[in-house]
Formats: sequence, structure tokens, C-alpha cells
Amino acid sequence: MRSSPSHASKDAVRSPDICIIGAGSSGVTVAKSLKEAGLAFDIFEAGSDIGGMWRYNNDNGRSSCYASLHIDTSRPNLGYSDFPIDPDLPDFLSHAHFLAHLEAYAERFGIRPLITFNTEVLSVVPDGERWQVTLAGGGARNYGTVIVANGHLSDPRMPAFPGEFDGEVIHSHHYRTAAPFEGKRVMVVGLGNSAVDIAVDLCRRAQHVIVSTRRSAWIMPKYLMGVPVDQWSGFLARKLRLKTPMVRRIMSRLVRLGIGDQRRFGLPRPAHPMWREHATLSQELLPYIGHGWITVRPDVKELRGDRVAFEDGHEDAVDAIIYATGYKTTFPFLAPDVFDPEAQVGHLYRRMVLPDHPGLIFAGLVQPVGPTIPLVETQGKWIAAMMSGQMALPDRATRQQEIAAHRARQRKTYLDSPRYTLEVDYALYSKQMKNDITAGKAGT
Repeated sequence: MRSSPSHASKDAVRSPDICIIGAGSSGVTVAKSLKEAGLAFDIFEAGSDIGGMWRYNNDNGRSSCYASLHIDTSRPNLGYSDFPIDPDLPDFLSHAHFLAHLEAYAERFGIRPLITFNTEVLSVVPDGERWQVTLAGGGARNYGTVIVANGHLSDPRMPAFPGEFDGEVIHSHHYRTAAPFEGKRVMVVGLGNSAVDIAVDLCRRAQHVIVSTRRSAWIMPKYLMGVPVDQWSGFLARKLRLKTPMVRRIMSRLVRLGIGDQRRFGLPRPAHPMWREHATLSQELLPYIGHGWITVRPDVKELRGDRVAFEDGHEDAVDAIIYATGYKTTFPFLAPDVFDPEAQVGHLYRRMVLPDHPGLIFAGLVQPVGPTIPLVETQGKWIAAMMSGQMALPDRATRQQEIAAHRARQRKTYLDSPRYTLEVDYALYSKQMKNDITAGKAGT
């Protein structure tokens, strides 16, 4: 078993013993916390600039950003704790708005000069109690700790439907604008946030859009009575001190009052209650279904050349298919015997640390009920406290106990689906990390 990483010595401060992979929103905020803790590090970014998924057409090849992308978290809940977002910006920031904010954040805290750009990490291999990091273009460096912060939304998960399709097929990862689909009949498979955003974007220019969904989803508007919906849920959680499942139950009733029964629009209600899933946010989907621009179909039964047959017996002509069917969690630079995402991604202590490899840490490998960006900022502070010796890791048995408790809570709360492997409760998880830092020792 690896010992808990500690870099509080003067030698660690003089020479980088920490490697950060990725300079998106996760890597940048982790770097900022380490810098403030007096820790030296190297940070490698495969692309030519910061931003990760928020940089449209990022030349690192990993961004799934499309031109119309807007963040689903409203502005007051989105920013970093010591760098709030300009209140003159819209309620819901575009990818360009947030990228500009991230760039300003990196400049304000002196992170950009510390990043090595155009440098891909090819492999991370254990070397005794340390790590050998091999870089593209040759060369390898040795580190005591490697922090993986390069995201997990870049390896498309494609479904396997019976039959053959003659038209164009892409994954939502490669969707950028509706222009190539002008006048076409397009089917979008999926009903998550990206699927709905893309369907809405398409229906203004396509001849017609079909959304195929296996089990439907709860649709939550971005605004409720003129107020961003996450501000309503934040009010219930903070002011009334309600736990997340109760907040979600109340929100489901408020949404029902605000927009009515989604079945009236031809969108089935899921068999499970809203609080058990990651709800889909859209102000426009239901009205566009109501206008006949979007048709909802169940799961695909078979692909039939230029037509698609569905489980309910309908068959429609289709020119193009966009699969918004999620992503596989993969890290090509890590061998499966070091970290196998299929088996281990849900088994990280505090969602960051491998039980047997405390020197390998993951930042941003979460999908919260709540905002991701400020949550990863807290992860960065937790990592910095651990690396500087201000907070100790518990023994392996305690780490395993924490993982088991988290997994049990997940199974009780969310659907039994790979989509929820990374799901965390923002309020609970944030509180756990902050308590760890305050106590000086991480717990269960």
C-alpha cells in the first residue's frame, strides 16, 4: 500500500513533485489551490490553451462543446468562491462567457505561466512509490503524485441497434451547429441535457426532428416563475435546511405546477420519481414538441436503411442520426492494472483517491446534483490540504468504509444505471470535504 502523499518539506516546494494532467476548469482550480499552499507542480495540457471542454473547437480534440451550448447552472451558483462572475452577465452563461471567466481566473491567480501547452501525457506508470510520466515528443519525468484532471466526456458511447442505416451518423461529441442538417429529417437518440439542447437547436433548421428515448426523463424548466430553477432549489436547501432528496421532491411538485403534466406533450413520465435521476433542464423542449417541430418516439427497434422502426410500432423516414448517448470513462494513459474505469471509477475515496494508490488522484470525476465547477474548486482545496500535510488521509480500512457507504447511498438514491456511477450530492459531498479540511484528517 502506498503511504499518504505529503509534500510539506522545503525540498518539495523547490522542485515539482506533483503532476497535473489537463488545464480545463478542473486542472486550473486545482493548480490554484496547490499554488496557494506553496506547492510546486507541473501542469501539462495537450492543447494550445486553457479551457478544456469550454473551448469551442479545442485543438486538444477532447471538447464536446457545440456552438449553442449554455451552462445549466445559473450565474450566482457557478463561480469560484473568491472570483465571482460578473453580475452583468446573463443568468445562464454561454460556453464563451464561461471560458472568458476561466481565462480571467487563471490570469488573476497566475496559473497560465505555469502550464506547459501542446504536451500530451502518453502514459502514467507506477515506479515503486512514485510515478513515471511519459510525454509526447519524448521524455519522461518522475513524480510523487499525479492528479488526473483532463475530463471524462470525450470517449463517445455508441449504442448497437439491429439493422443498418444508410444516412449520416455522428455522436453528439462531434455536433457543432445545425447547419449541416438544414432541411433534413434528423433523429436524436437520448434525452439528457445535450440531447435536448441539440434537438432544440436542430428543429429551427431541420425539416423535422425525432427524439428517441428508452425510458424518458423528467423535464425541468430553467426558469420557474421568472427565477432560475436552481435558485429555487438552493433556497429550499439553504434557508429551510432540507436534504437533497426532499428538495427534489418539492421541486418536482413546483415544476408540475409551473409547466403541467409533460405527458400532455407526448413525453411519457418516467416510472421512477424525479429525485432518483439527474433531471433534464430545458425551457424550450416541451413548447417545440407542442408546436410539432419535435416528435418523441420510444427506443429504436431496428434500423432499416433510410427508415427507423420504433418499439411502439411507428416507422419514420430519417436522413441523419445523432447519438447523444453519453460517454465511456477512459484514461488512455493509465493501464487497466493501474486504474480500470469500468471496475474502479465508483470506488475512489472521497471520489478522488484510489484506496491502494493515494499518489494517484482524480479531480472533476464527478457528476453532482448541483454545480460542478465550485464543487471541483473544493476538491482542489481538499487535495492541497492533503498534499501540504495540513490534512491526513485515514488508514486503508477507513477509506474502504467510506467508499462502501458512498456506494450504498448511491444505490439507495439514484437509478441503477452506469449514468449514475459518478453521481454525488453537492451539499453532502461539499460538507464532507470541508469537514475533512477543518478537522485536519479525512474521515468517513
